[in-house]
Amino acid sequence: MELDFERCYRAVDSRDQRFDGWFYTAVKTTGIYCRPSCPAVTPKRENVAFHPSAAAAQRAGFRACRRCRPDAAPGSPEWDTRADTVGRAMRLIGDGIVDREGVPGLAGRLGYTERHLNRMLTAELGAGPLALARAQRAQTARILVETTDLGLAEIAFAAGFGSVRQFNDTMLEVYARSPSQMREKRPAGRAEAGVVNLRLAYRPPLHAESLLTFFAGRTLPGVDAVTDGAYRRGLNLPHGAGTVSLRPGDRVVHATLRLDDVRDLAPAVARCRRLFDLDADPVAVDGLLGGDPALAAAVEAEPGVRVPRAVDGFEMAVRAVVGQQVSVAGARTTLGRMLRAAAVAVSGEPTPIPQTDTTADLAGFPSADVIAALPDTAFGMPTARRSTIRALAEAVAAGKLDLDPTADRAETVARLTELPGIGPWTAGYVAMRAIGDPDVFLPTDLAARRGAEALGLPATAKTLSSYAERWRPWRSYALIRLWRAA
Repeated sequence: MELDFERCYRAVDSRDQRFDGWFYTAVKTTGIYCRPSCPAVTPKRENVAFHPSAAAAQRAGFRACRRCRPDAAPGSPEWDTRADTVGRAMRLIGDGIVDREGVPGLAGRLGYTERHLNRMLTAELGAGPLALARAQRAQTARILVETTDLGLAEIAFAAGFGSVRQFNDTMLEVYARSPSQMREKRPAGRAEAGVVNLRLAYRPPLHAESLLTFFAGRTLPGVDAVTDGAYRRGLNLPHGAGTVSLRPGDRVVHATLRLDDVRDLAPAVARCRRLFDLDADPVAVDGLLGGDPALAAAVEAEPGVRVPRAVDGFEMAVRAVVGQQVSVAGARTTLGRMLRAAAVAVSGEPTPIPQTDTTADLAGFPSADVIAALPDTAFGMPTARRSTIRALAEAVAAGKLDLDPTADRAETVARLTELPGIGPWTAGYVAMRAIGDPDVFLPTDLAARRGAEALGLPATAKTLSSYAERWRPWRSYALIRLWRAA
């Protein structure tokens, strides 16, 4: 991946935070690498090299800056939005697939040989899948060392290292400190067992109110809640269950994770970042949308509006199907009935859904096989829609339909629309919120048309669809703004 030296150096010289995560600055005289916004004195041109990833900088022999902590920078917006193989690979690595299935598992999911995948990633990022996973492993380990009281040997295996020696060598190489030295300098105070507190960085601005308002209108008892300026929800993770509380702050979102198994830290963090769309580039999005006179005032009044996404693709698809042609309130009622029936199916006896809003009471959405096995009386909806949910659940449970952000977007949309009762609106909604497509537009959506009318835009589906072409490649963000205008 070619980086323009002059553009990168100007960003470093101005300490421009917008470029954090896009590239990393390696200083030859000190042997460290930094994020572009590092507050240290700007190094001389002849002493600087730029790398497209932290893994590439580490591979070149540089260690992470202790001052700006480049490994904690927001991820590159490219890997969050690109639908190609490299973008999908980065999302899979972020979700911990290399630690769970190795490079063969990653290559198999993408349909390439290990050698060809390594070539593609090295060409784009300066490092192959093993090096990229190693960089993430080191970051996960640092978080666990600094925020938990787990033993260092436990942390080594929880972070995905094959041995304690490998863990010690990697931490020393990346951070120039051993794990025991890192723990000596952490703040005093014991952490609650299984609880990890961390800060998720983002590129400002972030319009937190729009995210919390959106989620608050769609919460489900026992699954998620919005209280006291924080969004809380249950998580289904590769090694067990978990819960998270996300509270937006200045330049970071404060996250409190409770995990059954700390090996799930990396995938939990990746899913939380996706949920709040934290790797987006709001300056680029708002720059394009704000250039349209119809949206200019809204963009100026509410900069940094993000797309509320999902931590569970199947959950989002079920919500979309249930929400077809009914109000948001009606969909919540129907989903609540389904959740109560699922709780009975899992426990074997009537178990009331918790009505409290504490994080400890929340659980992830029922799995596809549980929903597929529910009796007809659990759905409370027309027969056709009930059949659609069954077909959806059976396809996901059988592995015929992948609804994760790592899936091939075009293929997933095509497979969704093959299911009975799923049309362009439902497939597009799932593509936007579950799969993370930044360029989805739903011209037939009633709220979008009402929002367009409120902004003085064409309000018929055909004319609105044509008008929306000027918002590419950020039509998903434009759709959120239309919904807010409605």
